[in-house]
Amino acid sequence: MITIKSPREIEMMKKSGELLASVHIALRDFIKPGITSWDIEKFVHKIIEDGGGIAAQIGFEGYKYATCCSINDEICHGFPRHEKLKDGDLISVDMCVELNGAMSDSCWSYLVGKTTPELEHLMEVTEKALYLGIEQAVVGNRVGDIGHAIQTYVEGEKFGVVRDFIGHGIGPTIHEAPAIPHYGEAGKGLRLKEGMVITIEPMVTTGTWKMKMDDNGWTARTRDGGICCQFEHTLAITKDGPLILTSQNRTEA
Repeated sequence: MITIKSPREIEMMKKSGELLASVHIALRDFIKPGITSWDIEKFVHKIIEDGGGIAAQIGFEGYKYATCCSINDEICHGFPRHEKLKDGDLISVDMCVELNGAMSDSCWSYLVGKTTPELEHLMEVTEKALYLGIEQAVVGNRVGDIGHAIQTYVEGEKFGVVRDFIGHGIGPTIHEAPAIPHYGEAGKGLRLKEGMVITIEPMVTTGTWKMKMDDNGWTARTRDGGICCQFEHTLAITKDGPLILTSQNRTEA
């Protein structure tokens, strides 16, 4: 069932999103060669709790951690662990925050230390794809308009768009209807209405978009070993256009 949020509920979700965004801002300086994704897990969890929030991923469908830390060929749901990050790694850190009953969800990718022009380009394309999708998240448009904008741009840049994991509605639980694919046909799918709150979270790969699953039953990887990058925002559909609730730049909010 799709839930339509009131202005008050959206404002509460924005406060949750502000706490979540503050974590990603702090990670910009924290992530460097020599730390581990377990260090990131502890760092993130502390900021969320110090801000009065709850790390909502813990316990969700049996997941054990505050973060998903996906490195290089991992598409999503990478477990935090003790191996040290090194120059040239790309890590995507995904988290959900509950604050006073309001949910927010955002993933951001980070380049570790010295990197390459190819990885920088992957990052730029993925982030731009996110915002191209957000531009289509307006009252009266359809879900397919979001996916089409993302897919057309990404494939035009010769990258792949993951199909198996998609955006979703959010609040009062983490995953709700509607499904928000990052591919599709313009003018097709569910029509967007004022008060919907959704995530847009393209996962973009240097090779094939096809995946394989680790034995842990959670972590997905690219089938060909290509690198994957992800950016995600939670946003509300309003009569004045999309309102980004997890913005790291307050001029977007």
